[in-house]
Amino acid sequence: MTTTRSFLTLPATLLAVALLSGALSACAPLLLGGAAVGGAMVYADRRTSGAQLEDQGVELKAGPRIREAIGERGHVNVTSFNRTVLLTGEVPTEADKAAAEAAITKLENVRATLNELVVAPNSSLVDRSNDALITSKVKASYVDAKDIFANAYKVVTERGVVYLMGRVTEREADRGVAIARGVSGVTKVVKAFEIITEDELAGYRTRTAPPASPTPAR
Repeated sequence: MTTTRSFLTLPATLLAVALLSGALSACAPLLLGGAAVGGAMVYADRRTSGAQLEDQGVELKAGPRIREAIGERGHVNVTSFNRTVLLTGEVPTEADKAAAEAAITKLENVRATLNELVVAPNSSLVDRSNDALITSKVKASYVDAKDIFANAYKVVTERGVVYLMGRVTEREADRGVAIARGVSGVTKVVKAFEIITEDELAGYRTRTAPPASPTPAR
């Protein structure tokens, strides 16, 4: 199992992006978004409330825009995190791949796009069910790990390839990748993180820490 890494500089942040290519299979409706995890070491979302709303808006608007661009051809998943949009799935031609990305870049509140669409037949329902299972197992592994904040990671799986998004430190990024690589069925892990410093994380934790319970008077 291999993990490819590269780094792109974005305004005020570093986006750690691992780009890959590979064969796939598929055909189906547009799927949007992703879910957050709950449980031990779950932390509040590290995006601002405004960014969370903007990401939801981007995902909602993406479906109609992509259908306008490529019709019902292909199987395209759209995941927006902190105004960076990840496109995964399959399309029939390179022109469709480019058209889908162009449609997304025109949306308001899109800062960057990571186009991981593959020119290939649409994946089967069995393949997608397997991907959903892998995503669930990765999220559960993050909760079980106890030493990381499970909710800091957004997990997307396509054809056994796990894409990881989130605002994390280098330490958290490496730990998240290591855990995901150990999950059965994962063929590759792709990092698409925004890297923050340990000081930024400490400041964030201080700002979001719950207030101390008052000491009862005696």
